[in-house]
Amino acid sequence: MRINYAPLIVTAVLSFILSACSLDAVNFPFTDVAKDQGGRPNQPAFTDFQDIPIPAGAQVITDRSLVLGVRDAWIGRLVLKSKLNVITAFHFFKKRTTEFGWQEITSVRSAISILSYTKGERVLTVQIQSQAWGGAEVSLTVSPRRADTPDTQIR
Repeated sequence: MRINYAPLIVTAVLSFILSACSLDAVNFPFTDVAKDQGGRPNQPAFTDFQDIPIPAGAQVITDRSLVLGVRDAWIGRLVLKSKLNVITAFHFFKKRTTEFGWQEITSVRSAISILSYTKGERVLTVQIQSQAWGGAEVSLTVSPRRADTPDTQIR
């Protein structure tokens, strides 16, 4: 009597592939931007990103994100998958980011939209593009603002 292991192997391989896909993104139960008692925009306390708006239902793409620091002192790149289409995502960030105290520098709406902001000693760049399967991919990059230095000539 021969035992056919093919169905067992196929099932194991498919289970492995499906479980690996779920590791690409972490679900955060973000809701629309909440307000604190003073009426200022606020994120739920369980997230370390309290200084930027996050669309409801967004997922962090962990293998493409690199964040150093916490709360309102983080720098790095946070990449999100959003169910919002690119136009709605653009308007969401254009409106909501300033509610978090960021001052808009510039914005360009195109196939890959870019919004740039400054707040204190940090700069935020929001890049929005469509995903092949629907929705938008949003890359939020926060970096320290370059300190003003005297111009120097290279000789």
